[in-house]
Amino acid sequence: MPEPEIRELRYFRAVAEDLNITRAAERLGIAQPPLSRAIRQLERRLGVDLFDRTGHRLALTPAGETLLKESADVLGALDSAVRRTRQAALPGRGLVVTAKPGVATRLLLRICERFRADRDAPEIRVVLSGFGEQADLVRDGRADLAIAACVDARGLEVELLATEPRVAALAAGHELAGREVLSTADLRNEPAPRWSDPRVVDRAYWLGNPDRPADGPVVRDSAQLLDVVALGQAVALVPASLAAMNVRPDVTYRPVPDAAPYRTLALWQAGGRSPAIARFVRTALAVR
Repeated sequence: MPEPEIRELRYFRAVAEDLNITRAAERLGIAQPPLSRAIRQLERRLGVDLFDRTGHRLALTPAGETLLKESADVLGALDSAVRRTRQAALPGRGLVVTAKPGVATRLLLRICERFRADRDAPEIRVVLSGFGEQADLVRDGRADLAIAACVDARGLEVELLATEPRVAALAAGHELAGREVLSTADLRNEPAPRWSDPRVVDRAYWLGNPDRPADGPVVRDSAQLLDVVALGQAVALVPASLAAMNVRPDVTYRPVPDAAPYRTLALWQAGGRSPAIARFVRTALAVR
C-alpha cells in the first residue's frame, strides 16, 4: 500500500481542524477541488474513511480522529528536523540554551561562566523562555539544550542536575503559617494556583496531593504565583531556593518534607551526538 505523502497529511489536518473544505482551502491557499481530491486520495491510500460526509457538515470518523492525533507528532518531527538542519548550517551559531527566569536561570549562568572559561568552547546564546516552554523549544530546534524542571521529556535526553526540597508558600496571616512543619495532607483542602499552560502541568506533582483541588487563580510565572499567595487566594508548593530569593513580609514559607523534591534537568534532543552538547552537559554536572 503506498504511504501517505506529507502534503496529504498537511491537507488532511487543515480540513480536520476546520471541518469545512472551503475554509481549509482558503487557509492553504489552494482551490477546493484539488483539496477534495487529495483527501480522497489519502483515504484510498489508507483504505479508510477519514470523514463522515452523511450529515449537514463534515465530521471526523474514529480513523480520522486517530490520524489527526498521530499526524501532529509526525509533522512536528519533520518541521523540527528541517529547522535544526537549516540552523546547523548557520556560521558561528554556537549553542543555544534556554531556561525560564528564576532557579534554572541562576544555575544556567553558573554553567555558562564555567563553560566560557575554556577558550576553545563554542559560543553560547542564552534564550529566556516561559514556564513549560523549554522542552518544546528543544524539540522544534529553536534551542539545543534547556535547563528545566518537571517536564514531559518525550523525544528528549534527560540528565538530572540538582534536586531540592519544596516548601509551602502561604499568606502571612494563613492559619497554617503558625505551624513549623506541614505535610501534603495539610494542604489537601487549600486552593492551588493553576498554570496558564495546562500541557506542562503534572497535577500530582504540582499540587503535592492528587486529591487537592486545582481551583485557584491562573498564573503565568513565579512572581504572579507569589502575588496570589500573598492575597490569600492560593497556597503553592515552590522550590526552597525560590523561597530564599523571594523573602517578603506578606508571604510565609513552611517546609513540607513529604512533597516530591524540585528537580532541575538538562534536556536535549534524543540521540544527539553533538560534542558541544556533551561538553555543556559535562560542565553542568561539574557545577551543579
